[in-house]
Formats: sequence, structure tokens, C-alpha cells
Amino acid sequence: MNATAELRTLFQLLRGRPQRGSHAQSLKAFYAPQAHSYDAFREQLLHGRQALVERLDPPRNARVVELGCGTGRNIEFFGDRIGTLASVELVDLCTPLLDQARARAARWPSVVSVVEADAERYRPAHPVDCVYLSYSLSMTANWRKTICNAVRMLRPGGTLGVVDFFVSEATPPPGEARHSWISRQFWPRWFAHDGVHLTPEHRRVLGDCTDTLHLEQHTAPVPWLPLLRVPYYLYIGRKRRN
Repeated sequence: MNATAELRTLFQLLRGRPQRGSHAQSLKAFYAPQAHSYDAFREQLLHGRQALVERLDPPRNARVVELGCGTGRNIEFFGDRIGTLASVELVDLCTPLLDQARARAARWPSVVSVVEADAERYRPAHPVDCVYLSYSLSMTANWRKTICNAVRMLRPGGTLGVVDFFVSEATPPPGEARHSWISRQFWPRWFAHDGVHLTPEHRRVLGDCTDTLHLEQHTAPVPWLPLLRVPYYLYIGRKRRN
């Protein structure tokens, strides 16, 4: 990605997401100008995606759903494992990004399908083995509803994976990250400009809805702003069998 394209994408981020129209219309207006350069810029910003896919490690013949797939970039992290899966459904509401996802999914026509739908409401035809969300939970209009929907579409014992930005609670559980007051105030305001809503509550709700298998919490650099490090987490949980 050249510097001009990076600066154009950064300008879109600083300009913010339009607030007019429906959620789908707002996403389209924001992402259409940057759809072709989306992946290259986000590679530097959205950390932990490959680690999430590797840790999910769905079994052979598994049915997989990604909610908020964007351009479909994450399916490439499965590598040769895609050929062992029964199906992968890529779900998103943003048409410019879905155009990129369809082009990418064409490499695996018998396995990967692309669905234009709302992550809060979409339901596959059959229960699935694995659902994951990569930097999309914080962008859904009602993230609690999205988590509930993801859990409902899982078979008992199925896995839910999430990687996303976050801020900690003022007094987090023992062993978990604790962010400064400045970080807890700054990052939610910074990302809200682009329709991304950081909260310390993801972790608690995910733990309430599934049995926690794995949790990581890290910070990572922000493109063009080397003095800033944004916090993110990686969570994997199992749907309870009763």
C-alpha cells in the first residue's frame, strides 16, 4: 500500500463515519472510498486476527460463520484448512466490502459463501460448529444482541471467537489488563468518531454466555501514530451443553 493510499484511508478515519441514514447506508458511505485499500491499512491496525483463527482450529467438516466479515480477509488465515471444512459463511452488511469478500471467496466456491445480512439477526440454516467476529462486535448497533445471536446459532459445545478493541474496567478481575484513566477515556472517544464503540463489558458478557477457554489482552501500535498503542483482546469460549 503506497503512502498516498494510506493517507487517504487515514483521512477517512479522521473524517469519521457519517451519522445519517440507516446503519447499512452509513457503513456504505464510510467504507466505499477505502474498500480497495481497506486490507492493506488494516493489516497494520487489526492485530490478533490470525492468532484467533489458529486458536479456533475448527474440526474437519465443521460449519463456520464469520459475523462482520468485511472483505473476507480472515478466511485466508485458515490456509489449507479451508478445504477440510464443510462450509464457511461470510456475513456482513456493508456492500462495498462484501464485493471484495465475494472476489476472495471465489477461490473456494464449494466451501465459502458470502451473505449480505445483519450480524444481529442472521441465522444459518443449520447449527454451526464455530462462529467468530474479528473487529466487528464493537461496530454492531447492539453488540449484546449480536453475542446472543452468535451463541444461538452454535451447536452445543461449539466455539465462539472474538478479537476486538476494548478498554478495561476501572478495577478489572485479577490477572486481567488494567488501563489508566486516560486510556479508558481517550480510546472510546477516539473510535466513536468512526462508529466503533469500545467497552469493558464485552469480556463479562462473553463469559456469561459461554465457558471461557482462552483470553488474551494486548496493546498494539496505530499506523502513522507511533506513540499510541491501542488495547485489544482475543477471546474464545465454548457454548454450554445444557
